[in-house]
Amino acid sequence: MSFPTVALSEIAHPVTRPVSVIAGMAYRTIGVKWWGEGAYERDTIDGSQTAAKTLSLVHEGDLIINKIWVRHGSTAIASKAVDGCAASSEFPTFELDCTKVLPRWIHWLTKSRDFWSKCDTLSHGTSGKNRIKPELFLTVQIPFPPLSQQRRIVARLEELAAKIEEARGLRREAMEEAEKVISRTISNLQFDERYWTTIGAAVLDKKGSIRSGPFGGQLHHDEFVNSGVAAIGTRDVQVQDFTLNSGWFVTHQKFEQFKRYQVFPGNVLVTIVGGSIGRFCVVPENVPLAFTTKHVIALTLDPSKAIPEFISYLLNFHTRCRTSLFSQSEGSAQPSLNSTKILRTEIPLPLLVEQQHIITYIDDIYAKVKVLQHLQSETSAELDALLPSILDKAFKGEL
Repeated sequence: MSFPTVALSEIAHPVTRPVSVIAGMAYRTIGVKWWGEGAYERDTIDGSQTAAKTLSLVHEGDLIINKIWVRHGSTAIASKAVDGCAASSEFPTFELDCTKVLPRWIHWLTKSRDFWSKCDTLSHGTSGKNRIKPELFLTVQIPFPPLSQQRRIVARLEELAAKIEEARGLRREAMEEAEKVISRTISNLQFDERYWTTIGAAVLDKKGSIRSGPFGGQLHHDEFVNSGVAAIGTRDVQVQDFTLNSGWFVTHQKFEQFKRYQVFPGNVLVTIVGGSIGRFCVVPENVPLAFTTKHVIALTLDPSKAIPEFISYLLNFHTRCRTSLFSQSEGSAQPSLNSTKILRTEIPLPLLVEQQHIITYIDDIYAKVKVLQHLQSETSAELDALLPSILDKAFKGEL
């Protein structure tokens, strides 16, 4: 069974609730996430921080869009959390006729691929970076069953969505528990106190053993090219996993300026700023020509004292080592690390033969955990595909 359709203009009408912008007054601002992920409260700003003369208040239940990104699903029904936020002219709002349509019907519609596709089609070719005009947005055709059917389908959607979210929660718990197995195993390793020292004692004592860069004006984004020598960013440094997926490259000629930042097999890499701070990995044997950028430090270890994989395991998972590492970034508005802090971090350095024995032991456990994580990732992909499929059926009248 297919539903009749109507233009959004039949059930939604533009609304503005203007408030004057006054310097010294506070205004809660609003944003709209992509792909139907909802509206959210942004910063609270002072009136002096915007050039706008007026803003428009948003009420719970409003339909709101971002004119530039509506083609990317930046459409939402305002929740109670954003009631009273102030929107600029970039975020047109619409009042729904609740005698004809349920706000939750539109809420779920904004999460459907078919709706995104219709908005995308209307956005192309409009002026000003593909901003959609509100009147054009209102021409989007939507499925429009009677209220009784809307209620039934919305109830079913929310029941199924709750079950999917519950399954996601169980998957997350399983993933977290798998990671904790490694952390607990490594943290439970007992080392004689005489072995405890600092990372500085494990680093090769020569110039260039600790390097991070280029910094500041040495490298700009417009100097990156499509291929060449890879620049290593934080996304390339995952826990115990090195990749070159950032897609940042410079020419071989430009690289000549940065050769002192080159990485080599066996180097230990660490991210030193942002949400990824404190991730460690080892550069593999088959690494192509690459160099660190300003958010990654490379360490060259003394092979007579430390095995890179042993150091990486400790610094990623051992509680005492992690505590020592992060205690040095306390008091900062944005936690960050540098070479001095890293070199002062406490680690145990037992004999190389014991380090290798521990690596073999942990590798075996880690391999089993990776298998579990892979299975969980497959489950996650299946869950991610489930809701779009359900929405597609719902709005075609097949649910």
